[in-house]
Order: sequence, then C-alpha cells, then structure tokens
Amino acid sequence: MNRTVIHTDSAPKAIGPYSQAIGVGQFVFTAGQLALDPATGELISGGIEDQTRRVLSNLKAVLEAAGSRLDNVVKTTVFLANMSDFPKMNAAYAEFFPANPPARTTVQAAALPKGGLVEIECVATVS
Repeated sequence: MNRTVIHTDSAPKAIGPYSQAIGVGQFVFTAGQLALDPATGELISGGIEDQTRRVLSNLKAVLEAAGSRLDNVVKTTVFLANMSDFPKMNAAYAEFFPANPPARTTVQAAALPKGGLVEIECVATVS
C-alpha cells in the first residue's frame, strides 16, 4: 500500500521526528495537534476552549492538505492535561462536529508538550 507524508504550512511544523499526517489508501492518520499558532510555533494564550478550537483548526488544515476534511473524521483521541476541563473542551469540540460526530476516546495525560491543555489526533477517510 502506498504511504504518503502529508505536510502543510497552514498547521504547526512538527516539533520532533514525526509527520503532520500520513496518508495510506483511503485513510489519513494525523499526529496529535497542540494549540500552536502555525505562524509562530508557540502555544496560543487562552483557556481550554480557545486551545481546543486552535487544535481542531490545525487538524482541519492538515486534513485539507491530505484531501480530506473534518466531516470525514471517523475517530479522534483527545488528551487532556486536566480531566476537569472535559465539559469545556467538549463544548468547543462540538462546534467542529455538530452532527454525526466521530468515535472518540478522551484520556487525561500526565503532561502535554509545551504545557498544552489539550492534544487531539484523528483518523479520517480521504474524499
């Protein structure tokens, strides 16, 4: 099966030895995205809602570079620095998946890179 490295300048550059996403067949597998500003690579200011929106905007840009979109997401994994942020993260997340949301797993992580509050990765089909 053909494996394609996905990259876009519309999402933050990888901060380690990994790709923003990999396309394989009819699927795209994204790396976890933090609430980093694509232009500066720095964590945005704001709380969990703002960070969740930035993370999902970054994922949207990566998916579009792969020929996919948020409507094609079949599974997400959400990592939270603090599980007490779940209700606020969930409300911001719902803005991006208003109908027929993907399957999801949410876990608390001991810590996230750059002090982030939320990191999300996903699997989507390619349009």
